[in-house]
Amino acid sequence: MTVYERLVVCCNEKYRDFQSKLVPNIPKETILGVKTPDMRKIAKKIKGTEEAQEFLTELPHKYYEENLVHFFLIAMIGDFDECVKAVETFLPYVDCWPVCDQSSPKVFKKNHGKLLPLIKKWIGSEHVYTARFGIRMLMNEFLGEDFKPEYLEWVAAVKGEDYYIKMMVAWYFATAMAKRYDESVIYIEERRLETWTHKKAIQKAVESFRVSDEHKEYLKAFR
Repeated sequence: MTVYERLVVCCNEKYRDFQSKLVPNIPKETILGVKTPDMRKIAKKIKGTEEAQEFLTELPHKYYEENLVHFFLIAMIGDFDECVKAVETFLPYVDCWPVCDQSSPKVFKKNHGKLLPLIKKWIGSEHVYTARFGIRMLMNEFLGEDFKPEYLEWVAAVKGEDYYIKMMVAWYFATAMAKRYDESVIYIEERRLETWTHKKAIQKAVESFRVSDEHKEYLKAFR
């Protein structure tokens, strides 16, 4: 069976209609209507097989779900260099936020030294979803022990009118205010972000259960 044939078995028309509303920037006819757990099962089932290897070379894919299975397969690659090569081959074909956001390579966590310069490069990309992926990896991997205040500037420097990149910048700063409040709140106090992104970052921080009530009240003053 091909990945497409495996996906068709799991199709659900109602779910397709629901999913198409969440990703309005891609054609509805490219969405099959397969739930994420089913796609993850497919990726796990074919991991390491000749079928998976062939599938990873078949770009571009036609369907949204094929792209998700592709990224789920990449996330399971255990060799860092091989994983990065697969990520960089695939990123130019990413065309919507769920494909960009649902896959996090496990091998990245053990290779922060090698990963950081790649993240900086991705964030600087003109391709919206490459930049978004870079910001998300910085958010996921570098708001903990390996955090440095300069990383906030990398994200604040990202400009553009695309909704999905602006939302990612806001999400990053809202998360930073939950994990690195003292360093990140300066960007709100000094209004270093673009107006829309500034307001959205505050909104998401105020909605977050990880931000203290005291900090939420303080942030509201900067709306």
